[in-house]
Amino acid sequence: MENKDFLHDIKRVHFVGIGGSGMTPLAEILHSRGYIITGSDINESDNVERMRSLGIRVTMKQQEQNVDGAELVVYTSAVNPQNPELVKAAQCGIPTIERGRLLGYITQEYSHTIGVAGTHGKTTTTSMLSQILIQGGFDPSVFIGGRLPLINANGRAGSSNIMVCEACEYQDHYLSMKPAFSIILNVDADHLDYFGTLDNVIQSFHKFADLTQRAVIVNGDDANSLKAVAGISGRQIIKFGIKDGYDWTAANIRMVNGCFGQYDLFHSGVFFACIKLGVPGWHNISNSLAAAAAAHLCGASAEQIVNGLETFKGAGRRFEFLGTFGGITVADDYAHHPTEISTTLNAAKGMGYQRVWAIFQPFTFSRTARHLDGFAESLSTADQVILSEIMGSREENRSGVSSEQITKRIHGSIYLKTFPEIAAYVTQHCAEGDLILTMGGGDIYKCARMIVKNLQEKRMHVNVINN
Repeated sequence: MENKDFLHDIKRVHFVGIGGSGMTPLAEILHSRGYIITGSDINESDNVERMRSLGIRVTMKQQEQNVDGAELVVYTSAVNPQNPELVKAAQCGIPTIERGRLLGYITQEYSHTIGVAGTHGKTTTTSMLSQILIQGGFDPSVFIGGRLPLINANGRAGSSNIMVCEACEYQDHYLSMKPAFSIILNVDADHLDYFGTLDNVIQSFHKFADLTQRAVIVNGDDANSLKAVAGISGRQIIKFGIKDGYDWTAANIRMVNGCFGQYDLFHSGVFFACIKLGVPGWHNISNSLAAAAAAHLCGASAEQIVNGLETFKGAGRRFEFLGTFGGITVADDYAHHPTEISTTLNAAKGMGYQRVWAIFQPFTFSRTARHLDGFAESLSTADQVILSEIMGSREENRSGVSSEQITKRIHGSIYLKTFPEIAAYVTQHCAEGDLILTMGGGDIYKCARMIVKNLQEKRMHVNVINN
């Protein structure tokens, strides 16, 4: 299935695990184009409910008969090859395709696809750019790794020739794309279970940049990103960063309320706009520069860029505030690499809370084993540190790594195996003025919800006693 034109010859597509964040936008886009979509999952979720609201039939069990009548079956790399739906598809000769490859083919259907790549910041930057273009009336199709509050979803089907797409480097998924424009935010040593070395990561990003048709937007402040675009010719190279001399630069940077960036945006050395960000952290200055550059290529005005960046308050699981309960604030973040944890906690420490709690769930055994010291160093920024059990996901624990190997490196930190244990401990020991921040690439958000529920019940109990 090497030619994207195969999509023109089929009408019935089945998604195995349709509720996944990488599946629902694809299902919605194909549904909007007249394809007959079905799906299966094993967990009810907001994404599943969104699919049903569009009239898509979703079965809450993965079983052979679900693929009856399908002309294509879509799966993710997380699905076991022995999944009954994949086995039945193979037996019946029904073509199957991995989600990342299907995404690549769909993006090639749009003349103005923007692929947003980088080890860190992809979801936030994709969300920023999407918000600018949606609010500006450009009606793009969107594929994001997290929920965008503006649309209360992680994807949408638009009617224009613009598609904004988060481009994931894991297992070279983004190499199925041929975007008109691409963004490279940064390149770091991650997913080494697949790439092996940082040099291989850089080479992968180089291949992605070389697939770009018109222009590559690259972080001039990041040495590895510059290595990734070295030797790319025949395409416009647009650099952004804090230093002078780039195509897009931030000058006169100031942090308002301790952590919200404001700066003067310059394009080709000429003042373009005054930017006020609605999300915290120095890293989001860089992310917003990339989003502004891409939006400008799509025809967005200075006013539209300013409005989009100021009204964007964050994506789901990207420093997502869940509420304040009795003076205790709870937030959740997807940070799962030492660099991301350090960036997130530094932003949190600048927000004026009495104490910052870091509740971290390591994600994958190989990453945890490789970055034990990095996790310990980055988490030490917090005032209180709790680690849960490692979520192994697709891996087996062949190295015998454990969360306790991290807590032993952080004075005063503790390891609690389960989310209920963590929620109970935090509820008992937190105090007014604290920020409780859950972090990780797995399902640690469930722990955040438990903490919220406990704090709400505690507050109700106090109110009953006082009354």
